[in-house]
Amino acid sequence: MAAHLITGAGSGIGAVLAERLAERGDDLWLLARDARRAAELRERFPGAQTLVGDLGAPAKLSWAFGHQAMPIELDSLLHVAGVVELGQVGELPVKAWQDTLNVNLVAPAELTRLLLPSLRLVKGHVVFVNSGAGLNAHADWSAYAASKHGLKALADSLRLEEHGHGVRVTSVYPGRTATAMQRKVHQQEGKEYDADRFITPESVVKAILTALDVPRDAEITDITVRPGS
Repeated sequence: MAAHLITGAGSGIGAVLAERLAERGDDLWLLARDARRAAELRERFPGAQTLVGDLGAPAKLSWAFGHQAMPIELDSLLHVAGVVELGQVGELPVKAWQDTLNVNLVAPAELTRLLLPSLRLVKGHVVFVNSGAGLNAHADWSAYAASKHGLKALADSLRLEEHGHGVRVTSVYPGRTATAMQRKVHQQEGKEYDADRFITPESVVKAILTALDVPRDAEITDITVRPGS
């Protein structure tokens, strides 16, 4: 039975991923920003364990985890949580940059650092759910794209550093996916939201599970998921 720690399990891709792993009988550790959210996750996913830590304040994660039970062995660390704030470079305030970089880049780096000992014990797997914006930046997407380009660099460096420990690292680059984040993006863009036009969270989760399940003689490093025709 494998153990997985998931961020962003409250909705979208993270929620579907938690459901699929729970159906397989695996152990779930779910990160929540506060105690109330942790209780909601435990109710939604009976048997799951929760950790409380705010990705928006990555400098406090080490202290927060020092007061909680942590997984001793971890088969995968699944970074799914993320935030987005659209705006032109000439208009985005510093806070928007800091908030985006904290959640999308600095927190994944710190969370990975704190959990590497548990991953190394069982030659685990780190999966970063990135974005098409991590490969190409467009107008009005500067802060988000910068955070996701940085996340790609984090994954690429980590992969080389941890190869000798047997830890695998995968980046997944979904196109626009039908999630609450996509609804928010459409609101910011002033466009009507139609979920049927986008990738389903289930399709992205299938790609993630493929990376997790590939035999140990191989490593899927990068997966790009685009809307079908």
